[in-house]
Amino acid sequence: MAVCEWGRMPEDNNAAAEYEREAVPERARLGLKSYIGQFAGEHVAGTELMIGPLFLAAGVSAFDFFAGLLVGNLLAVLSWTFFTAPIATRVRLTLYYHLEKICGRRLVVLYDIVNGVMFTIQVGAMITVSATVLGVFFKFRMPELSDMLPTGIGWVVAVLLTGLLFSAVAARGYRFVAAFANMVAPLMVVMFAVFGVVSLRKLGVTGLGNFWEIATTRIWTGGAPQPGQMKFTFWHVMFFAWFCNMVWHIGMADLSLFRFARKSWYGISSAAGMYIGHFMAWVAASTLYAVQLQADPSNTAVLPGPLAYNACGVLGLAVVMIAGWTTANPTLYRAGLAFQALAPGASRARVTLLTGLAASVTAIFPVVVMKLLGFVALWGMILMPMGAVIFADYWLLPRFGMRRFIAEHVRLPINWAAGAAWCASIIFCVGMLAAFGTDKIFFVSLPGWFVSIMVYVAWSKRMQGRGER
Repeated sequence: MAVCEWGRMPEDNNAAAEYEREAVPERARLGLKSYIGQFAGEHVAGTELMIGPLFLAAGVSAFDFFAGLLVGNLLAVLSWTFFTAPIATRVRLTLYYHLEKICGRRLVVLYDIVNGVMFTIQVGAMITVSATVLGVFFKFRMPELSDMLPTGIGWVVAVLLTGLLFSAVAARGYRFVAAFANMVAPLMVVMFAVFGVVSLRKLGVTGLGNFWEIATTRIWTGGAPQPGQMKFTFWHVMFFAWFCNMVWHIGMADLSLFRFARKSWYGISSAAGMYIGHFMAWVAASTLYAVQLQADPSNTAVLPGPLAYNACGVLGLAVVMIAGWTTANPTLYRAGLAFQALAPGASRARVTLLTGLAASVTAIFPVVVMKLLGFVALWGMILMPMGAVIFADYWLLPRFGMRRFIAEHVRLPINWAAGAAWCASIIFCVGMLAAFGTDKIFFVSLPGWFVSIMVYVAWSKRMQGRGER
């Protein structure tokens, strides 16, 4: 049995099993409600209070913002539904064990290290967000947009305590994470809506009649970006909305989560995260920041704790803390799986706790969260090629008369076709950035995905044609 539809843990000796190196059995599969709660809880989160204001800092216009979010989030939902979930529910393996069968143990070790480090850094950004709550209470100096280093001992202690709390929950395993997300997701949705309503009223919005006028003149004005930020257009917003979760969908990291799903069409549940989280929550967070700038144009600090406190008081602070928690939990779970894959006999809970400690250390340095948009794009660019390898291995190789999971079949320590595809894609993307500028980082991953596909299929054809099959 799996976690029931109400999020309770069942009376089952196998309930705690995570199936890290075997296919998820039928008794452990989860229903649609678990995934709706998971996506809503993960993407209606504390980091949305960082991302929304950063769009304003990038000088985006109202039309570009709304149109880009509508299209980009739709593409993300389709990516989960038609790329990730179908493979996950057919093979039912974690991302890491799946890759080991394709790439060989040695190459997967490198991937696991890179992936785990990236996940850990992102968890650090989420811990940073929630730690700003303690800054409101204890009045220590918190980071601003230009800060890259710790701002004092108060900040360091707040971050470490927050990270310890998050790690303890993530160590309980995916079922506990899903149950926690289901429990708090409704509160998150309501409170982000409240943030938006309160802020819009403070900005002078009285109804739909004058919303667009206020939106274009006081919120998403399309003006010059703040110092150190790049200018955002429709294309920046669309590709960011689509690819900010590239590692999870096209990059196939959510094979680990959807392997528990009863049906592949449960990928549509990602819409709960994209349109409640990456649409409503980003809009609400943008308006919070607009209120702050209206009150004091010189106050450009992006600090979720104070932003929420100004809107809803202590309840707003509680929402920031819990929202950061629901995002950090599943990401810590993924990071723990990545590092545990390096030592399959190690305790997943212990590995997750150690990963949480490492994330807490990175969270002390605010550089990641203050450059969160660029970091997310870089992360996707680096890890996306192996998702393309998984896609090609499952769907394309059999069509060309080649064998799936070649490394497992012939006991290859390294599948050089996969390694070449990974390297070629990254080299191509870096070359594009060198030629056209680093502000194009939101766009280069899409052609890079196709480069990875082509290299992997061509090299596999050459390799398997020599008899390695």
